[in-house]
Amino acid sequence: MKSLKISILAVTLTVFVSCDKGFEELNTNPNLINQISPGTLLNEIVYNMVSNNASNNYNITDQLMQVQLNYPQYYGGVQRYEILESTGNSIWNAGYKWAKNIREMLRVAEENNASNYTAIALTLNAWIYSNLTDCFGNIPFSTASQSEDGILQPIYDTQQSIYEKLLSDLERANSLYDHSTAMSYGTDLLFNNNSKLWQKFTNSLKLRLLLRVSDVRTNAYQEMVAMIADPVKYPIIEQLSEAAVFNITGVTPNLTPWPRPLDFSTQHSVGEFFIETLNALNDPRRPVYVTEAKSNGVAIGYKGIPAGYDDQNAFQYSPSYMNNLQVITPMIIPILSYAEVEFIKAELAQKGHIADAEQHYKKGVKAAIELWTKTTVPDSYFDAPLAAYDGSPERILLHKYLALYFTDYQQWAEYRRTGYPVLPVTTSMLNEGKMPARLLYAADQDIYNPENYKKGAESMGGDNINAKVWWDID
Repeated sequence: MKSLKISILAVTLTVFVSCDKGFEELNTNPNLINQISPGTLLNEIVYNMVSNNASNNYNITDQLMQVQLNYPQYYGGVQRYEILESTGNSIWNAGYKWAKNIREMLRVAEENNASNYTAIALTLNAWIYSNLTDCFGNIPFSTASQSEDGILQPIYDTQQSIYEKLLSDLERANSLYDHSTAMSYGTDLLFNNNSKLWQKFTNSLKLRLLLRVSDVRTNAYQEMVAMIADPVKYPIIEQLSEAAVFNITGVTPNLTPWPRPLDFSTQHSVGEFFIETLNALNDPRRPVYVTEAKSNGVAIGYKGIPAGYDDQNAFQYSPSYMNNLQVITPMIIPILSYAEVEFIKAELAQKGHIADAEQHYKKGVKAAIELWTKTTVPDSYFDAPLAAYDGSPERILLHKYLALYFTDYQQWAEYRRTGYPVLPVTTSMLNEGKMPARLLYAADQDIYNPENYKKGAESMGGDNINAKVWWDID
């Protein structure tokens, strides 16, 4: 087995070799695992990536998309579009660390003819690399994670070529699932070894990626329509219970990314745009997400502060803070929700590619609320003017924005793709008030991979936050 730097939750590989009078005997501890199976790395890859994504959603996506923000913070910060070289380090480092583990998982799965695990590895690889390329643009991909083969300075692939390969891999993954064969290498924490649910995640992820590139890739809409029209060949997430939502149990090692729940709420106020949207809807998610604001110690309802606020003395109240009960186990971290799939369908229908835009819109809204409140949404919810379907892309994408709460980088990606929702801007925001189009590469790339780093950056307009990614044409 090729050497691999990995950290495994419950696996230790130990081989003891001794010599006695010229006779060599291999002694193996029967209580330890001495060979990696296709399932050995699965849980750790998923757990570590969802945990990392949740933390970065909190520190980056939420700040950019005015969901929640540091308060008090009177200058700078991500909420004011201040992007540093270090801002994306955690995304970059975790992505490449666990992509390397997926590479090993894929190798072992193929060696063992474990088709379900091969399909899962391809799916996880597409999930991680799509997030990486969406955040940074051109990135090491085709020759990445191959140091054991002597490739220490991987080339930067274009985002278009990466997407084409990921979409091809997801198509291949869909064809590999064999539901007559049990997933026998341990119990996975995401879908409990249900290969049918893994396949639905694979195809739903493909829908996400196709929509992401639908304005720049020929026949993307036709491919999505064909998938939706053939649920036998392309099963997708069709109800709340099938969604890719990771459950953090609190049982070691499946622990919350916030060991101190107070860190989730202390000095983090809800954004005014986000909470006022929910207020206009009289939305039942409010008490789940935030606490009530107070004035002179008296509760005054749900009230936030604007991102990039200009006047530190403008708030004569203590704003709503993030409710830290969200990160006390048991807790959930969405990867790809049922609501997102319905909003994809709603957008396709609004553009005339399939039917029943309003039906898919309402299903998406209800699924998004029920995920967090665990309660049924009455039809009267849509009586609110901002909830009623008005046939516009703005209405669909506003509620998709709400539905993508706590889901890695998806709100930011959808904003860059569509320009919705329209977010308020203050004069204290940096970058001339323009939403950053990407994150900066990790600083060490210019040191350890300078030639490829420069080529990759130059080919998309430079390593700056306004160099747009491939699918961002607004």
